Amino acid sequence: VQLVESGGGVVQAGGSLRLSCAASGSIFSPNAMGWYRQATGNQRELVAAITSGGSTNYADSVKGRFTISRDNAKNKVYLQMDSLEPEDTAVYYCTIDARRTVLGGTVRYWGQGTQVTVSS
Repeated sequence: VQLVESGGGVVQAGGSLRLSCAASGSIFSPNAMGWYRQATGNQRELVAAITSGGSTNYADSVKGRFTISRDNAKNKVYLQMDSLEPEDTAVYYCTIDARRTVLGGTVRYWGQGTQVTVSS
């Protein structure tokens, strides 16, 4: 399974970016998809997640500013980021939870990340 993120870049504070992620390969029983981020010197943290049924979960720091969505048919997940702050600067990773094989256990696959830089 491969995940490829796009949409990162440099933006001024108050601006917006939209991240996209496409999962491909042998994806069995896909469930939750999500976005994590890791700033320099910090631990990786959950930003937002969405189940295959559309239930969402957000970190407190991004509630009201970020919106996660997905296209189940295409195994794609998106993150609309508005009112960006310098504290949002980080590498953003997308994930998908899916079975290893048809009857196998569930694993979390990770993308390689995309850099988001918010200037003040």
